[in-house]
Amino acid sequence: MRDLLLILCGVAALQAQQPVEAVRVTSLPVDRKVELPGELLPYEQTAIRARISGFVQKVLVDRGSQVREGELLAEIAAPEIEAQLAEARARVQVAESQTAEAEARVAGASSTYEKLRGAAETPGAVAGNELIQAQRQVEAEQARVKAAQSSIAAAQASVKAIEDTRNYLQVTAPFAGTITERYVHPGALVGAQTGPLFDLEQQNRLRLVVSVPERDVAGMPRGRKIVFKVTAFPGATFSGVLTRISGGVDQKTRTMPVEIDVQNPQRRLAPGMYAAVTWPVLSRGSVMLVPPSAIAVTTERTFVNRIRDGVVEWVDVVKGPASGDLVEVRGNLAEGDLVARRGTDELRAGARVQVKVR
Repeated sequence: MRDLLLILCGVAALQAQQPVEAVRVTSLPVDRKVELPGELLPYEQTAIRARISGFVQKVLVDRGSQVREGELLAEIAAPEIEAQLAEARARVQVAESQTAEAEARVAGASSTYEKLRGAAETPGAVAGNELIQAQRQVEAEQARVKAAQSSIAAAQASVKAIEDTRNYLQVTAPFAGTITERYVHPGALVGAQTGPLFDLEQQNRLRLVVSVPERDVAGMPRGRKIVFKVTAFPGATFSGVLTRISGGVDQKTRTMPVEIDVQNPQRRLAPGMYAAVTWPVLSRGSVMLVPPSAIAVTTERTFVNRIRDGVVEWVDVVKGPASGDLVEVRGNLAEGDLVARRGTDELRAGARVQVKVR
């Protein structure tokens, strides 16, 4: 034990004799950029299906076709729809005929009632009960007219419903885009329970989806320009605008999905491409920076040798990302603190040293 104390005293004496190079902790606002993977997706995409059952009669587009909103893509034949429509129109005609007959009976009954009422002005010419019966007959015929008119309205509604259904035989594009897949040919049986007819994607505008690590999600302003690259075009740089932030962190990956709107009028970019996104990490205030050599790492701790009034202290730190020739550290440090340029566990805590500031 005595020998060990003598050795430690000798080391301390040697350290006190030899100046220790020290540097000051600097504090700077740092804006970093990290590269994150992203995936380009269509701004809008859908699988177009038949709404009613029938046989494909015509297919007017194919894979790669550029279509406008509302453009006709395919026609479906369903003869039973035409039969139902003809029957419904016939019911409208019958209801209109019944209404016309009822209106004619109303006119006749009204004429009879008016004549009897005129004759009733002469005492004893018409019995009172006969006049009442004529009035009731007019009211009954008017009720039949209303019933016939209701039948017309119901029949017309049935016609409209069938016509709307028949419109589904015309398959149209819900939005402008590109047909990326065609699944059917003329003669195929399709319906609501069968597979899609086409896949449609909007490609002149894309969504770039990026999963941002939890530590880098703070301070993400909507509307900021984001730069990215794709392997299909080496050396080319593309950009988009940060538009949507999910606001929730994925519990498994500890990342937050965000979406960047990318204008793609020339369609150079394609959905499914992977992108290398240059993500700006905004500074959340000043950070402490030291040279990388000042950080000592052992199996038990990561620290720097701070020197105050010639006495060595070990200050635990958490190493952050590099910023130029310096490294960000988080710990009980302040701007202007002196730390040994070369962090080491050979500088024992409590040792007195001479300092040479560089």
